[in-house]
Parts: sequence; structure tokens; C-alpha cells
Amino acid sequence: MQTNNQQLSIFALGGINEIGKNMYVVQYADDIFIIDCGGKFPDESLLGIDLIIPDITYLVENQEKIRALIVTHGHEDHIGGIPYILRKLNVPIYATRFTLGLIELKIDEHRLNGNTKLVTIDSDSKLEFGETTVSFFRVSHSIPDCLGIVFHTPEGNVVHTGDFKFDLTPVNNQHSDIHKMADIGEQGVLVLISESTNAERKGLTPSEQMIGGTLDEAFMKAEGKIFISTFASNVNRVQQVVASAIKSNRKIALLGRSMVNVVSVAIERGYLNVPEGMLIEARDVDQLAPEKVAILCTGSQGEPMAALARLASGNYRDVSIYPGDTVILAASPIPGNEKYVSRIIDNLFQLGAKVIYGSGSSTGMHVSGHGYQEDLKLMLTLMKPTYFIPIHGEYRMLHHHQMLAESVGVEKGNTFIIKNGDVVDVENSVARQTRSIPAGDTYVDGMGVGDVGDIVLRDRRQLSEDGMLVIVITISKGDRKIISGPDTITRGFVYARDSDQLLKEINRLTKKTINDLQTENIRQWNVMKQNIKKSVGQYVFAQTKRKPMILPIIIEI
Repeated sequence: MQTNNQQLSIFALGGINEIGKNMYVVQYADDIFIIDCGGKFPDESLLGIDLIIPDITYLVENQEKIRALIVTHGHEDHIGGIPYILRKLNVPIYATRFTLGLIELKIDEHRLNGNTKLVTIDSDSKLEFGETTVSFFRVSHSIPDCLGIVFHTPEGNVVHTGDFKFDLTPVNNQHSDIHKMADIGEQGVLVLISESTNAERKGLTPSEQMIGGTLDEAFMKAEGKIFISTFASNVNRVQQVVASAIKSNRKIALLGRSMVNVVSVAIERGYLNVPEGMLIEARDVDQLAPEKVAILCTGSQGEPMAALARLASGNYRDVSIYPGDTVILAASPIPGNEKYVSRIIDNLFQLGAKVIYGSGSSTGMHVSGHGYQEDLKLMLTLMKPTYFIPIHGEYRMLHHHQMLAESVGVEKGNTFIIKNGDVVDVENSVARQTRSIPAGDTYVDGMGVGDVGDIVLRDRRQLSEDGMLVIVITISKGDRKIISGPDTITRGFVYARDSDQLLKEINRLTKKTINDLQTENIRQWNVMKQNIKKSVGQYVFAQTKRKPMILPIIIEI
């Protein structure tokens, strides 16, 4: 991407028309600033993929211009991609104390220690990078230490809100810097980049405080063990669980690696107050009376390997759910996760548990950390931007956010609903969107990053849908005659004992194909294999209407 020497450019490499995988870029002249670096969990179609992270081709090609990765907060969809990106980009990371604690856990886990510069910032920090100054303001969200960012450039001020809501009674007393936001708006905001997750929901987001009373009541009524599943990073919710456990005289056990890690960082850095001796090991749960125990666990989104799913299927080693125990899902399913959550709820009922589930508004066990329509309108009113870019949401959410912006005074035509990779260029205070850069998904599969692409996924889908046929033939090196075989091995296609005639015909076809090629004096292996695939594939489809993967193996002796 070529930029004018003094041009301001804004684009996303993730987080547009999707929930997750957030990564945004602000570039002024030759200074590039990355905002967040998240990951997204795959759906069922991405077989074997562990995580989706942004494609950083543009950043790698321009890494000498990158000044900072600035992280707004510590949720997975904002920090999950960092350890993978650091393997290609050695970029300094700026984040708050709590967020840096979570990032350090990831860096340690991936054994990337020592090379990355980590800088602690807060809402009063100011960073100077050439002609660009970066300042911050505090926002309320469902995790401690969340920031919005202001880029002061010669072209004008660009504001990124981070994830936010306006909670006037936050559990952790980290109030939104409303006065500071108003001052930023008075100074003039050229471009506002703002999250859109709840742009379809009317009203104001309820306060976290409303959860406390509902939790207390549930804890007092529960007769057996209490299992409560929530996002590990929702430290405010964890603090409320601790408060309810104290009132009901229960000890707390933590299940799930991310829950243990986040809680340990939060306690160590002073963001979570847990009385001495309150936390117990999972293996000690059965040593106490059921009414004396509460278990905090991961898995509120139905993740198959998370603690709640394993508890629901009776596969957790140290702890079991028995009839009369209470299970609370203190999180609403992210769109797309509903069926996984429903499956777990069914299993929990089969175990005889009392299950409190449903949307947060119906159970009183969850409120969103993202602003509803009135929160979004308040942010727009405070900032008074000339141009507006809605982010972090699916297309309908971005569209609703655009309408909200126009309703509070953003001029029609000054909102850019972009796709990942679309570049908004600002020159002489005029914004245009006329070009794009490479953007997309990079797949993480085990230790591999980016080595699984569409072709591999297509093969995996074919294997999962129609199985495979392996055809083994041994050929004489001298006269090129068949010595043994063909032998056909089937996996996931048909059951061999019930398909004897079909497999015999496949072997006959294979033999005929090789003999025909030899008659025509064609002896190249690749040609033989292609012809076997073609003839066998056509026959198999005609007989079964399936398209298994066909792998001819020719052994030369």
C-alpha cells in the first residue's frame, strides 16, 4: 500500500462483519499503530482448526514502520492472537497492568520471553511517536483496566473507543472518563472508530451491580454444590461470586486453566479480593459438605473441552455433578454458540442438576459488557466526530450503528461501513474509501500457523463427509507389469465386509486402467494415478453418489 507522505489511513485486519479477531490499524505518514490483536474460535466447518487470527501480510511487509501494538483490554478476542503474531513481528506492546498480566501469561506459555518490550500504560499516559501523540481515556467494560485511545495527528484526532458501556455503578469502581471524553469531543474528533456489538438493542446497558443480589439469592437457596460458569476474564463477576460465597459460607474451587490463570493474575495485581483460605483445590471438593462448596468454571459458551462440558458429560476427574446440585450459566451465548450451550444444558438436566440458564435479562445472572443503543449514542454525542467507522460487529450491527450516528448528528455519507482490508484515507480533512489491502484469516492448527489453507480444509471436509479409498498396487520395475494388487483399503467410505462386490469392481477397474496405459506405452506415475482417480471416482459416484478421497499408491519393485 502506497501512502502519501502526510496521509492518514485507517483500516481493519479483523473485527469487521464478525465478532472476534479484532485488529485495527491507524497509520500517519510512516508511523503505523496496531490496535489489539485478537483471536476467534472456529466453527464446525473449520475441521481441526484451533484458532483464527488476522492475516498480517501488510504489517510484515511494513514492519519497519510499526511503532506500537496498543491493547485496549484483555479479552481473548483482543489479545488471543498476540503470541502468534510476535513470531513474525517483534513489536513493543502497550497495555494496562491487568491486560499486560494476561499477555505475559500467553508469552510465557508460548516461550517467547525476553524479546518483547512490554510497556505499562494507564488512562493518564501520553506517548510521543514523531508527529503523532497517543493519549487514553478510561471506559467501563466487563474486565478491569479498559481504555479508549486518541491518536493526535497533524491531520486531526482519531478516537478508538475500545469495548465499552456506560456503567454508572461499576463493581470495580472504574468509572468511565465521561468528562475526559467530552473534552476530547470539544477539541475536535476527525474520525471516531466505535464498537457495534449491541447496536440492535434498545436502551442503556444494565449495571453490573444488579447481578449481586440475584447471585446472593441463588447461593442462599442452593442445597448442594453450586457450579457457576462465566467468562474467566470477567473479574467483576468473579468478585461477585466471591462475595456471595462469603455470605453463604462456601469455599471456592476453580476449574479450567484460563479461570485459574486469570484469577491468579487478578489476585496478584490487586484486581480481585479473595479472603485467605477461601480457595480450595478441585481434588478437595469432595472432602467438604456439598452446601459448603461453590465451583467457578469455564465453558459458558459450550466449548467441548472446557470444564463445564466435561462436568456435564461426567468426564471431569476430580469433581462430579450430582442430583440436587445447582448449575448457573452467568453468561449469554455468543451468536453461533447456542446449540453447544443447549447440548450441555440437556446433559446437566439428565444428571439431575438444577440449572439456571437463559439470557441475562431473564435470569438476572448476566449483563452485557457492551453498550446498548443509548450508550452508543452517548459516546457519539460526547465525541461529535466528523467521520464515523463502526467496528466490532456483524454487518447488521454496523448498519444499525450507522443509523444511530446519523440520528445524533453525524452527516449522512460520513459513515464508512467497511470490510476487513478496506482503507479509509484522510487527506486535508477529507476522508475517502477507494482502495484495499490484503486481509483475511490465518488458521492456527496445533503448532502450525498459516500452514493450513483452503485446500487442506477442503480435503478434511471431503474426508469427513465421504471418507477415503487407498488403492495399493505393486509394479515390476523391469517390465512394468503388476506383481500384486490392486488392494483397496476403505476408511469412512463403506464397510468392506458388506461391500465386497463394489471393492472387487474397483480393483478390476484399477487393473484395467494400468494395463490400458501400458498398452499405450504411458508409464509416468502421476499420469497413472490421475487416470486411476478418474476411472474409479466416476464408477464410485455412479454406484454410491459419494465422492471419497481416492489415494492410489504405486510401489515399484
